[in-house]
Amino acid sequence: MERDAQARPAAPMALLPLLLACAVALGLTIYPQLAMRAGRPDHVAAMLAMASMSAGFVRGVGFVARRQPWRAVFSTPACLACAALAALRLWGG
Repeated sequence: MERDAQARPAAPMALLPLLLACAVALGLTIYPQLAMRAGRPDHVAAMLAMASMSAGFVRGVGFVARRQPWRAVFSTPACLACAALAALRLWGG
């Protein structure tokens, strides 16, 4: 097992998803009304924002999963896609 860990080089930190995750975390902590639409909480948008934040933190600190499905879930494109879908749902119409 130790040999396998030595064979895989450490992934570098990814700044874009990490900054996006920090912005979502701070934004929703300071002003939770960001996840509201027409005066009511939008749970789908909140879920998408939290998924974006989770993927951003996981990928941002440099973690890359070994198995392909998890690698896709916790990736930079997944982070950006969830953030875009949340923004589109809240402010797109």
